[in-house]
Amino acid sequence: MDRAPGLSVRLKLTLSYAGFLMLAGALMLAAAWLAGQYRQSFEFLLRYVPDGAISTIGGLVPGNNSFLLRAFAPAAAIALAFLLVFGLLGGWLLAGRMLAPLTRITDATRVAANGSLSHRIRLPGRRDEFRELADAFDAMLARVEAHVAEQRRFAANASHELRTPLAITQTLVDVARNDPNRDTGELVDRLHAVNTRAIDLTEALLLLSRADQRSFTREPVDLSLIAEEATETLLPLAEKHGVTIETAGDIAPTIGSHALLLQMTTDLVHNAIVHNMPEQATVWVSTSVRPKSVMLTVENTGEKLSPQLVSTLTEPFQRGTVRLHNHHAGVGLGLAIAKSITQAHDGALTITPRTGGGLHVTVQLPATPTRTGRLNHPGSG
Repeated sequence: MDRAPGLSVRLKLTLSYAGFLMLAGALMLAAAWLAGQYRQSFEFLLRYVPDGAISTIGGLVPGNNSFLLRAFAPAAAIALAFLLVFGLLGGWLLAGRMLAPLTRITDATRVAANGSLSHRIRLPGRRDEFRELADAFDAMLARVEAHVAEQRRFAANASHELRTPLAITQTLVDVARNDPNRDTGELVDRLHAVNTRAIDLTEALLLLSRADQRSFTREPVDLSLIAEEATETLLPLAEKHGVTIETAGDIAPTIGSHALLLQMTTDLVHNAIVHNMPEQATVWVSTSVRPKSVMLTVENTGEKLSPQLVSTLTEPFQRGTVRLHNHHAGVGLGLAIAKSITQAHDGALTITPRTGGGLHVTVQLPATPTRTGRLNHPGSG
């Protein structure tokens, strides 16, 4: 935005300091001048100066106090001039000292605008308005830097993931072109599988972008009903994998997008089903209510995972070592989508490893006031 040039803040503060000092001096001199006027309330300053002639040894001395005021005027002018110079110089130095933190903040803003997001102000000293501004700027810059780094990793990973099915498709097409007598049935099946994976990945990327942008309509929803709907939808998959699903929970009212919250819950339950034990596998889905929040918990049996590995599972395209050998690994965005949807609803997603193996996933969302009840929906596969 183009702006017309104007006075600097330092110069404005300097003029303000000098002007205030000149005003104070002028008021003091005005009080002294009024004190010599006839029947003024300030007469106490010059009440002992006579207004007539004074007899002395050797002659008469004029006693009119106007002579005293005329003698005082040059000294008053000199005093005002001194106050003006002193106010300008002192105001300039004081303003520079007071605005020095603002200069550092401005320099840091210019550095950040040029692309260097790692720079921090780190303004020393006790807390005041400038230091609060500097700390808020540092915190904002740290979040922006982390977000930009995450987006760069996401773009690189997305490009890699999308390139893989496209490269496979190109290879299959080249094979079919070079070998016209090859059985096309197998080729079509493989092309269909690769194309399906590319479509799933693209839809997951679009859903992740939609959640990050928070471009959805909010409405009252019951998290317990969403959990019930997600588990009923995934019961056939659980039966196929021999997984038992146990659900129980309170009515959990919140505000958000029914479609996105259903997608989040489905992703969590799906993840718990396909990344589980080959035998005696169980998934527990429950909801609960707290004074200001509602909770969705999804637990599953499975392989033991280290806390270091679990901490990376919500990053896009990150998979555990066990998942790499699982043909149900998906596109690597399930937990990332669940985390983005949770954050878009002003909530928090927490993943911790279970002692006996598997994961304990908790989603905490803001609650809406309503009466609560107990729902039990046992299911098995």
